[in-house]
Amino acid sequence: MQAAELQQTSPDSPGTLIAELETIQRDLQQCVSETDIDLASIHPDFQHSARNLLQYLALRRRDLRPLQAQLTQLGLSSLGRSESHVLATIEAVLWTLRKLADQADAQGLPATTGAAFATGSRLLREHSERLLGQTPDGAGSHIMVTMPTEAADNYELVQELLRSGMTCMRINCAHDGPGLWSRMIDNLRRAEQRLGRRCRISMDLAGPKLRTGPMCPGPAVLKIRPRRDVRGRVVSPATLWLFDAAERPQAPVPADHQLAADRAWLDRLRTGDEVTLLDARDAKRRLAVIERAPGGCLLECNKTVYLSEDTRLRHRRHRDKGASTTVGGIIGKESALRLCPGDELMLIAEDLPGRSAVLDEQGRVLQPATISCTLPEIIRQVKQGEEVWFDDGRIGGLVEQAAPGGLTIRITHALAAGSKLGADKGINFPGSELQLPALTAKDRDDLKFAARHADIVALSFANNVADVSALIEQLREYGNQQAGIVLKIETLAGFRNLPAMLLRAMCMPSCGVMIARGDLAVEMGFARLAEVQEEILWLSEAAHVPVIWATQVLENLAKHGAPTRAEITDAAMGRRAECASLNKGPYIVEAVKTLDDILRRMQGHQVKKGSMLRELQVAGHAFADR
Repeated sequence: MQAAELQQTSPDSPGTLIAELETIQRDLQQCVSETDIDLASIHPDFQHSARNLLQYLALRRRDLRPLQAQLTQLGLSSLGRSESHVLATIEAVLWTLRKLADQADAQGLPATTGAAFATGSRLLREHSERLLGQTPDGAGSHIMVTMPTEAADNYELVQELLRSGMTCMRINCAHDGPGLWSRMIDNLRRAEQRLGRRCRISMDLAGPKLRTGPMCPGPAVLKIRPRRDVRGRVVSPATLWLFDAAERPQAPVPADHQLAADRAWLDRLRTGDEVTLLDARDAKRRLAVIERAPGGCLLECNKTVYLSEDTRLRHRRHRDKGASTTVGGIIGKESALRLCPGDELMLIAEDLPGRSAVLDEQGRVLQPATISCTLPEIIRQVKQGEEVWFDDGRIGGLVEQAAPGGLTIRITHALAAGSKLGADKGINFPGSELQLPALTAKDRDDLKFAARHADIVALSFANNVADVSALIEQLREYGNQQAGIVLKIETLAGFRNLPAMLLRAMCMPSCGVMIARGDLAVEMGFARLAEVQEEILWLSEAAHVPVIWATQVLENLAKHGAPTRAEITDAAMGRRAECASLNKGPYIVEAVKTLDDILRRMQGHQVKKGSMLRELQVAGHAFADR
């Protein structure tokens, strides 16, 4: 079809499309000079990437959907895969349109345009390898694994993780400490030498943890019960080791429970003796002494017993008046609030244990439930009408009153029968403008260790350019100007400020982005998470920086040994990132093996947003019998 015919059949002529694309081209060429970003501060290896990111932002300032539809009708690129080479894509489409329009000035496609397509992909690959290292055996993606505490003393676990596909060891600085971290790293280095593989070390700074404060302890009662079968018959009795508190000797065999008792009273007991008591429910119970050992006795019982610290254990022999004692070491479980829709909750600044609502005899609330928070300074920053979410979005409410001493919250989201809220649960204020620096005093202290031992430092709750600058300056102060930095995007502010934070991070030799989907889902709303994570992937690809796909990847498999169908699909989506991150769990080795298999299989089908058209066996089967 000639150009004249094309003009008659298409909604807009190539000339009109050319004019629109030329306007876009000029905008992209001018946007770099118009920005106030100091490109001279960008690391030399990121100069091209910074320009491409700015051009991508300039491109996405307009609604391109009408233009995309018309380009598609002509069989041309719809600009939907332009992230890593924005200007080159516009130039290539323009050249094709000019050829269709038989414009005299449509010369050959500039060599620089063709080279730019390859440059974008090459830079993303190089930046990924600089941050995360090379993938072993041709694997397409990296696998990051969070270390459990046991990795400090379980070399076999670390070795098996490395053998199964782990390429990056993640140490969460919110847990454990330098001593345990050092032993984890030593185990990794030993495993690397044995297996001939390399693995990067990423250390996540804890950041400002906004969590619920402590709760009032519940009653100090210990429940001791035998194991029973489905018919309720005792399969094995419950065992209790009573020991001298001064010596604290070990039980001769593992016991279900251990408590301290008076030494003189313990010395009276003999194997075969009987100990009687009225338990915390005033139920009569008998315990049999089955074994004596220096400094203690092992007892067993065939009925359930509730022990408290004022329960008296009695021992009596023939012609003996008997003696009694109490036990020590019973710790009450921390209580939790039960909150229902419509309930009132006070989030207080004062450092007091949380407590349930006080009710009158008719069940009317005299005093609402209260709980404190770990960062009381945020109380003054929250306004009336703003949302608050607890425990990863399981409980939500609206701030009805805001005062310096506390927030009055009306619960709007909870189970009808009530949801439990305990201590150390996360708090999110999605719509509030909280002024919390990403680096805490603890983070700065932990960074001393990370600056010496980590390949990557991940900045939790990265919200603005100042946060990124603080991390870079602190690393330089500790003498490390080469560490890769990862921006963990887990708040609304972090998402909005991601382009500016990326440009600041590009001052370092390597950087990346982690989509921390847990907090991010609460902050953005679960319905928006899919949309937001797509935008983060696009922005990161435009900046040629690698992305880490994190939070609940194969979580059921890692924790319970069996994956859900949904999380298998989610893990496959991780192929659009350069790295997928797994959390710890009893079945973490199996999770690493499964994820490695999924990512290798998807490598032939997916690269970023693009589908790879490898041969499909099912296509061959369709014609096999014809």
